[in-house]
Amino acid sequence: MSQHPTSQHTLMGRTESEVLWFQRRSFLLAAGAWSALGGAAAAHAQSRSNIVELSGDATLNGERLSPAHTIQSGDTIATGPGSTVIFVLGSSAFHVRQNTMMTIDRGRSLFSVAVLRLLTGAVVSVWGKANKRLIVTPTLTAGIRGTGVYTEVFPTQDDRSYFCNCYGVVEMTAGADQVLSRSQYHQSFWGEAAAKNGRLLTPAAAINHTDEELEYLARLADQRTAWQIAGHKGIKDGKGYMEAVPGQMHPAEMLGRLGSKP
Repeated sequence: MSQHPTSQHTLMGRTESEVLWFQRRSFLLAAGAWSALGGAAAAHAQSRSNIVELSGDATLNGERLSPAHTIQSGDTIATGPGSTVIFVLGSSAFHVRQNTMMTIDRGRSLFSVAVLRLLTGAVVSVWGKANKRLIVTPTLTAGIRGTGVYTEVFPTQDDRSYFCNCYGVVEMTAGADQVLSRSQYHQSFWGEAAAKNGRLLTPAAAINHTDEELEYLARLADQRTAWQIAGHKGIKDGKGYMEAVPGQMHPAEMLGRLGSKP
């Protein structure tokens, strides 16, 4: 693991360039153009593509993705080495990291997501308020409404999955383990491939994503993060609290004491 000098977030199997994409000149220019042309509202009206930036080679439903394409629910997105995609779909914004494959199950419309299925790789996402949607990986399921999250699948660890509820309320499930995650500031979980101490949902630290990533994606979707609204940040220990108070426990720790539904 490595620690970035200007961030409290820890990197595990990722490079600094992957989590500092918001500093790229190409992205800053693309984000400026996106905002100038009406942003999410214009894309939702189908007046233009909803891809904010495409870097490297990626595919959409098996065909090479271009900046002129429009990503819709029902699509499958795959990125190759060194390739990333940043796009806005409805009231939600996504940054798809390199070597990722994910599908977007259709909701009530072409711009409504019912389920995001992450097969491998990683995605940072900010979700507008709506009826419950699901993020599904090989080892966990997260039921979300309006929140900012980071999700990653580790294929070298039997598809062990990582999920951070950066802010908001998320219903977490892994096998028979279920918890309600209420996060003020980065509450993180492992969805284990094999039970550890009898549990498939275990506590994790905040890894492989930054506050700034969430802030930029929120801006693309005409939103603000919880810490931007509050005007201050919390403790990046993965427990999800703004302030450390004696006796605070991660909800996955409470699983071990109280059973599958604390």
